[in-house]
Amino acid sequence: MRRAPSPVPASSPAYRTAPWSKAMGLFIFFSRWLQAPLYLGLIVAQVFYVIVFMVELWHLAEEVLAHPLHIDEADIMLAVLGLIDVVMIANLLIMVIIGGYETFVSRIKVDGHPDQPEWLSHVNANVLKVKLAMAIIGISSIHLLKAFIEVGDMTKGVASGTETGNDYSSEGVFWQVVIHCVFIVSALALALIDRMSSHGGTAHEAAAMPGMPGDMPGADAASAPLTEEAPGPIRTP
Repeated sequence: MRRAPSPVPASSPAYRTAPWSKAMGLFIFFSRWLQAPLYLGLIVAQVFYVIVFMVELWHLAEEVLAHPLHIDEADIMLAVLGLIDVVMIANLLIMVIIGGYETFVSRIKVDGHPDQPEWLSHVNANVLKVKLAMAIIGISSIHLLKAFIEVGDMTKGVASGTETGNDYSSEGVFWQVVIHCVFIVSALALALIDRMSSHGGTAHEAAAMPGMPGDMPGADAASAPLTEEAPGPIRTP
């Protein structure tokens, strides 16, 4: 039986590295902190979105209070969709700030905190990409719904003078639908790739685990159930 090779001691020359190589590795490792100002800048952008949300909400309240008996449902719906759009973009920023910092910069030690997000416990690069793709699809859906509401009175393929002041054409709406479908296909492809990679990694780890029955010689014979063969009829001469 072949003996397993003995582990190499830590004092062996195989473990020794040049001082300059170790210093270079530490320098490259600490270069990840260059991304910290980027996430701080996204926090500032989040503050701007909070201001935009409050301004839009104030304008909606002014319109409702100024004409409480003449409220146009389409105008209210478009205003609310605009608020939802701002909220979803803010959610996208939060996922990028927290997930990106956790994945690429440093661990956020909030284990056991009652307000810890559920997705933060298993965040990685693949999960973050899928969640960002889903958030982008949600934002695209809001914009597409606003376009569908505003082009209700489209004549000859053109809708002008809409509630938001934007002009729409049938070709423009068509390309919005195409782009939205491309976002959906991209998100499905990312989710499929993440699923395939996770299943492949799990199977590889299970096959590489030592001490499994399939890795020991004679394991199949040892694990097979013992059956007692029934005796045949006794023959007399």
